Amino acid sequence: MSHKKEADTSRKHRQRRVRRKIRGSAERPRLCVYRSLKHIYAQVIDDSTGAVVASASSLESAFNKPEPPAAKSEAKPEADEKKSDKKKGKAAAPKGSKILCSEEVGRMIAGRIKEKGIEKVVFDRNGFLYHGRIKAVADAARKAGLQF
Repeated sequence: MSHKKEADTSRKHRQRRVRRKIRGSAERPRLCVYRSLKHIYAQVIDDSTGAVVASASSLESAFNKPEPPAAKSEAKPEADEKKSDKKKGKAAAPKGSKILCSEEVGRMIAGRIKEKGIEKVVFDRNGFLYHGRIKAVADAARKAGLQF
């Protein structure tokens, strides 16, 4: 069995274990987060009806990719030029940009759900470990006013 299959099987097992305990309702729906290699997705789901109340992702056309901090991007301009020359004109993504995108998705989903009058949700990390991009979505949603 390949490493990717083992990792995916383990995540699915963690996902089932968490879902046995977590249920979303109309008063307190479930905030489910999924991360792929390039993007992050968040959905707020009412499990009693099976309906998606709101969603946000880093693929949306309204999504503006946040600018990385200026200190990090100006640290070594010569090294960035060398890297982009090696990749035949393609500039490397700034370090930490996926986490910044995750924070933006967290703010977007919190704003959309608060417009519908929902303040409390149940957080579902979907079998992923609670660190990095998953934590960034959760922290940004909390800062925007969601309670969980």
